[in-house]
Amino acid sequence: MKVGAYVNSMQVEMIEREIPTPKEGEALIRVSYAGICGTDMMIYHGLHPRAKAPLILGHEFSGVVEEVVENEQIKKGDKVTVEPLLSCGKCAACTNGQMHVCEKLRYIGIDQDGGFAEYTTIPINRLRVLPDGVTEKEAAMLEPLAVAIHTVRRSNMKVGDTIAILGAGPIGLLIALIAERAGAGKIFISDVSTMRLKIARDMGYEGIDAKTMDIVQIVKDSTNGVGADVVFEVAGNQITANQMIDCIKYQGEITVVSVYKKPPTINLASMHFREISLKTTRCYSSDDFTKAIELLGQRNIDLNPLVSHVLPLEDIKLGFDLMEKPDESLKILFKP
Repeated sequence: MKVGAYVNSMQVEMIEREIPTPKEGEALIRVSYAGICGTDMMIYHGLHPRAKAPLILGHEFSGVVEEVVENEQIKKGDKVTVEPLLSCGKCAACTNGQMHVCEKLRYIGIDQDGGFAEYTTIPINRLRVLPDGVTEKEAAMLEPLAVAIHTVRRSNMKVGDTIAILGAGPIGLLIALIAERAGAGKIFISDVSTMRLKIARDMGYEGIDAKTMDIVQIVKDSTNGVGADVVFEVAGNQITANQMIDCIKYQGEITVVSVYKKPPTINLASMHFREISLKTTRCYSSDDFTKAIELLGQRNIDLNPLVSHVLPLEDIKLGFDLMEKPDESLKILFKP
C-alpha cells in the first residue's frame, strides 16, 4: 500500500508498506480522506518533541471498515471517523474523566502511525460510526471541529458577545462557526492571508487584514472604546500575544488556543489592572467529539468552504509545500 511518511526534518515522502493486519481489539480501515494539521507541520519542521521518523502522519481522517472481528460497535463497511487521542486511563486527569489532559496523552499519527495511508489499523474504541448523510470528506474535519467546540465551550462567551479571533486558519474559522451558532454577536477575525480573509468574509465574518489594519483599534471603534468580550488567540506569535490583551475589555476573557513554539512576553500588569481572565485549551474531550459528530449530522454546518485542496498521496510533498503558503491554502486533504 501507499503511505505518506515523515522521514526527516523537512522531508516527507510517499513510500510503500505492507497492508497491516489488525490485532485483537483493532479494525482495518481503508482511509478515505486525511487532513494536514498544524501539528503535522510542527513535526515536518522537526520541532515536535515526541514524533520520531519514520512515521506515517495524519490524525484527522475518515475511512471505511475493511476488516473487523464481529462486535457490537462496528461492522465491515461502516463509514467511520477516528478519535485519535490515546490516554493512559490511570492518571488523576483520566480517573476524573478528563482524558484529553492525560499526563501521558498520545496521538494516533504523532506517537504511532496515522492516517496518511491507504489502510491503517485503529483500536475499535477510537472509531466513531458516521451518521447518515455525513460524507467521508466532511468527516475528515471532525477532529478540528471538535477542537473548536471545546474551545468555545471552555470560554464564558455569552449570547450577543463581541468576539475577536486572532488567526483565520482552519481552527480560527471553525471557532467562528461555532461561536456564531452559540450566539455570538459581532465576530472579528484577523490574519495576514488575503485568501483566508476572503473565506472568512464569504462566511459572513468581519475579516481584518493584519498587514494593513489594526484589529485593536477596529474592535474598540466598534464597541465605543470598550473592547471585545472574548478573544480567541489562534495564531501563536508575539504580535497576537500583544493584541489579545490590547483588544479585550475590562473583565473580559482571553482563550489561548495556540501552542507557542517560543514562550511569548505577556503584559500581566495590563491584565491585572483590568481584571482580565486568561484560559488555555487543549484539544477536546470525548463529549466534544460527540457534539461535533452530532452537529455535522444535523446538516446545519458546512465545512466544505474550508477545504482548499484534495490531493493524492503521491503529492504529499506538494501538500506540505502548500501549507507553508497561507495565501494559497487552507485545509488540505489527502485522498489515498
